[in-house]
Amino acid sequence: MRAATSVLTDFTGGTFEPVVDDQRAIDKAGVRRVLLVTGKLYYELYNTLAKSPDPQIALVRIEQFYPLPEAELADVVGSYPNAELVWVQEEPRNQGAWTFLLSELGTIGSRRIGLVSRPASAAPATGSSKRHAQEQKKLIDEALEK
Repeated sequence: MRAATSVLTDFTGGTFEPVVDDQRAIDKAGVRRVLLVTGKLYYELYNTLAKSPDPQIALVRIEQFYPLPEAELADVVGSYPNAELVWVQEEPRNQGAWTFLLSELGTIGSRRIGLVSRPASAAPATGSSKRHAQEQKKLIDEALEK
C-alpha cells in the first residue's frame, strides 16, 4: 500500500487536520529538531527515517497554508519544548512556501524557524534528473543533519 493513501473511513468518519503531528512513538522532550514539511517531501523524509531511525527528529506536516492554522501549529510545536524548528522545502529558497510562512509567522511563539532548501534560483528545477537526484539527497541529508 502506498504511503499517501487513505481508506474510505477517513473520508466518511474522519476530519481534516491542517497540521499533522509526528505519528511515530517518540519522546517529545527528547526531540532536538522538528522538521515542518508538506507534500511528497514528507514521505521521502519519513522513509529515510524508517530506514535509519532518529528519535531526536520529529516530522510535522502542514496540510493547509491559507488561512494558516497558527493555533494548531503552535499547539503541535509547543509539545516539543527543546527542539529547533526547521521548514524544509524542495523548492529554491526564493520560491515555494518559505517566503509566505516567513511573512505570516517568522516565529512560532518566541522560536524562530530555520530553513533547509535548495539555494535561491531563477528556475524551480535544474533540468537534469541526475543533478536533481543529487540535490534531493543533499536536501534530505541536510534536513536530517547527516
